Amino acid sequence: MNGDTARAEHELTLLKGGEALFPAMVEAIAGARSEVMLETYIFDFAHSALSVAEALERAAARGVTVRVVVDGVGTGEIPQDWRVRWAAAGVRWRIFNPAHGWRLLAPRGWRRLHRKLCVVDGDIAFCGGINLLDDHHDPNHGALEQPRFDFAVRVRGPLVEDVHDTMTRLWWRLQTARKLRQVDAEGALTAVRAAARSGVEEPVHSRRMGHGARASLVLRDNFRFRRRIESSYRLAIAQARREIVIANAYFVPGVTLQRALIRAARRGVKITLLLQGRYEYFMQYHASRAAYGPMLAAGVEIIEYEASFLHAKVAVMDAPRGALATVGSSNLDPFSLLLAREANVFVRDDAFAAEMMGHLRYAIAHQGRRVAPDAHARRSLVTRMANWLAYAGMRLMIMIAGKRY
Repeated sequence: MNGDTARAEHELTLLKGGEALFPAMVEAIAGARSEVMLETYIFDFAHSALSVAEALERAAARGVTVRVVVDGVGTGEIPQDWRVRWAAAGVRWRIFNPAHGWRLLAPRGWRRLHRKLCVVDGDIAFCGGINLLDDHHDPNHGALEQPRFDFAVRVRGPLVEDVHDTMTRLWWRLQTARKLRQVDAEGALTAVRAAARSGVEEPVHSRRMGHGARASLVLRDNFRFRRRIESSYRLAIAQARREIVIANAYFVPGVTLQRALIRAARRGVKITLLLQGRYEYFMQYHASRAAYGPMLAAGVEIIEYEASFLHAKVAVMDAPRGALATVGSSNLDPFSLLLAREANVFVRDDAFAAEMMGHLRYAIAHQGRRVAPDAHARRSLVTRMANWLAYAGMRLMIMIAGKRY
């Protein structure tokens, strides 16, 4: 993000974890007058996330238009009891790219809706990495002693229009495809492809308005914005002169992003990576560690977060016209950067960046373990083989999907 593409006059609130996000969303939905739109990868109808499901139900029941899109793998089907409740209240929902069984083996099944967005009345928007999933619960590992480490941002200002535009366009694309599938499956595919070629995919508007926090909504999709988020990261890294701190759950950078970080480190920028320290998934855990070597050799400091699962996708760095921060859904791995629909907010505002940096510095100092270069170099042969097997498997999947990384 540069100063010419950001939009000004924003009121931004950083939200740490579902503990802060869910009550803020419930409050906004409770005040909705006409419309609520929500997109998420995981909607777990349990524990604290229930408060959001109930708020959506109440809003629809009082006549507010409520539209929800969930991912076909992250969420799958809405539970039967909630389908009944939402249908009775008037909540409308769609499943993005449902894929089950053998369909998950096809590259098309790897294209997921991974962004987490919500907009209320065109006045308030939420964007971040937090799924609708309780901070103290993991679908694969059960109860967590410490909350998941993640962030979102609440936005008021012109950026809300951008969020509304992108969500509206996806909703109507899903509506059109659904209706056409009922008549002609091939016609549905043709219509979706024609929409992509016509250039109606989500625009990212630009205009300068007064003072206040400057922010841009940066999207990644499989049509017009294939490399937008990665390009924004690379531009920001190239501008940094003093310090870069990145917290990312699944860090498997491609060649160009690796080179950008290594060049920054070699010109004297202090770079700290706060990464996932706990084992969650074989491929992401081991492939990430295959990328440690070049980073450590360049002088990049790597901290593995150990207090709980790290799910954040945030960064803070200095820039010529003020500190820059990003909060969003995009991991720095090929699945996010090349296959999934993602959304990040890039913010140029010293106060916002300082608040984010405070959270990251605390986690680095008190909740993480530094990866020593010599210890990493001495890891066992079995560990090395697992690292490179996972990395090679990830690269192979991307090649099969027809992408270069």
